[in-house]
Amino acid sequence: MAKPTRMSGQTSENFRAMAASRNDPAAIRKRVEWLEYILERSITIPGINRTMGLDVVLDLVPFGGTTIAAAMGSYLIWEARNLGMSKAQMARMAGNVGVDWALGMIPWVGAVPDFFFRSNSRNLKIIKRHLDKHHPSSVVIDG
Repeated sequence: MAKPTRMSGQTSENFRAMAASRNDPAAIRKRVEWLEYILERSITIPGINRTMGLDVVLDLVPFGGTTIAAAMGSYLIWEARNLGMSKAQMARMAGNVGVDWALGMIPWVGAVPDFFFRSNSRNLKIIKRHLDKHHPSSVVIDG
């Protein structure tokens, strides 16, 4: 049986850096902003200049697509937990995901309310308010 080898110095440093950034507020901010962008604003509809994302597209897949979108949206709640947000805030976020999931369960028609009820954008606002209040060093100023 072969002995396990030790990680090289560079690899172990990268691993430590990734593990350290797991709960870093600035890294969490980047991750949740990126996920919200992918789920809610990554596609621009020509002609009306309205954005939509993967969340609406997945709602067009009956039942399974909505559940996948809800699971992806639940990742924001996981990150909120990593930030130490209150249970009330996380319950509100779970309610947003739940309403989005319930509306999306209506085959084909469920994409319409999801186009307007953007649960991930709502949850991002909750997370950003918490970050701005409790971790002001993670604030990014857009120019």
